[in-house]
Amino acid sequence: MLRCPSGLAPRMTPRPLNFRTLDLNLLRVFNEVMQERNVTRAAERLAMSQPAVSNALRRLREATHAELFVPTPTGVTPTAQAQSLWPVVRSALDSLRQALAPEDFDARRDERHFTLAMADATAALFLPVLAEALQREQAQVDLRVVNLTSRDPRPLLEQGEADAALGFFPDVRAALDAEGDAALTRLEPLYACRYQCVMRGDHPLAEPGALTLDAYCRALHLRVNFAGRPHGFVDEALGRLGRRRRVFISVGQFATAGAMVHRSDLLTVLPASYVPATGFGQQLAMRDLPFEMPRIDVGLLWHRRHEHDTAQRWLRQTLRAAGSRIAGTLH
Repeated sequence: MLRCPSGLAPRMTPRPLNFRTLDLNLLRVFNEVMQERNVTRAAERLAMSQPAVSNALRRLREATHAELFVPTPTGVTPTAQAQSLWPVVRSALDSLRQALAPEDFDARRDERHFTLAMADATAALFLPVLAEALQREQAQVDLRVVNLTSRDPRPLLEQGEADAALGFFPDVRAALDAEGDAALTRLEPLYACRYQCVMRGDHPLAEPGALTLDAYCRALHLRVNFAGRPHGFVDEALGRLGRRRRVFISVGQFATAGAMVHRSDLLTVLPASYVPATGFGQQLAMRDLPFEMPRIDVGLLWHRRHEHDTAQRWLRQTLRAAGSRIAGTLH
């Protein structure tokens, strides 16, 4: 008989999943729980009882030999194993839905849950237009918006945590251009705007001609850094000129930036289209930056696995229409 060296436990080989005996209905339950992050809400969407959904999750855990969810005070959190499994399950269910029930999606008749990812500056401009369009169409859809914490939301889409992302994604655009037809995500433009220096209305640098490059670099600045990057677009632009600015405070939301410069001597840089949405745009001054900055091309990003899903196509068309309306107000 083989014996392990003293002090070492035998290595256990994970039991393989027996796919032939797997109840595929368990995957539908898994998909809904992943979307809702809540067993009760998933049960309502599946027209099942909560104990039945819990039992299905137990059976799936036994079949996969892996913990899939961790209970939390507000629902459940998926484990790493669940996150890696979900894109495959969701893609397979989407393909089956299209093959077995390819009828057109009717937003007035069919209920559907969608998740969008965007920063608050984009949401402040986009969501009122989108909500008006959904109400006008009497769409029977549930819309959830999550905050972006990255300039590259592709992992969110690949893991099925969002159906689409809206925002300014220059690094993603460069990566997709390099990948060509092999890219798993698609990015298309919606509307464009530009960055402006924003300060309180009676700031000394709001005077005509006062905002020179030297004056800008001497001032104290507030930086919006929702993506966790060590340097922002402004810092990169100044760096190309061999200049720096003094960032006094960094915040994670555009709304916070607008409120803070409104009541201080700080300068910040915001999308010009966002300033009216702050609620106190009349009390702020916008001035052209004394150096070149890239244009903000707000785009729609989605995963290719949704290319032929009729509900997803309806969502993208609705987002495009809202983007066109916004573009018309910016020119």
